[in-house]
Amino acid sequence: VADIAQSLEFYQGVLGLSENIQRPDLGYPGAWLDVGQQQIHLLELPNPDPVSGRPAHGGRDRHIALATCDIQALQTRLQQHQIPFTVSRSGRAALFLRDPDGNALEFIEAKP
Repeated sequence: VADIAQSLEFYQGVLGLSENIQRPDLGYPGAWLDVGQQQIHLLELPNPDPVSGRPAHGGRDRHIALATCDIQALQTRLQQHQIPFTVSRSGRAALFLRDPDGNALEFIEAKP
C-alpha cells in the first residue's frame, strides 16, 4: 500500500477489520488485519504491480474473496462511505470493490 494510515482507515473504518498488534517491526510500515482465522497483511512498500489498466469490475482481475454474513449491510456501508462497487455478474449475492491502492476485493454472502 502507498499509505498505511489511509489503508487502515479503509480496512478498519469502512470494512470493520481489527488490527492484530502482534506484527513485529519488519523495517517498514505495515499492519496485520484479522479476517476470521486468516489475516490480510498490509505492506507500505513500492507497488510491484501496475495500478493502471485494471478492469473496473474487480472480478476480472486477481483478487481475494472474503465471506460476509450480510451483503446488503456491506453495500449500505460502502454507499455511506462513497466507496464504488459492482455486484457480481454471476447472480450470486456478491460484490467487488477496490481498496485505496486499487487492490480488488470480492465479498460473498455466506449465511452462518
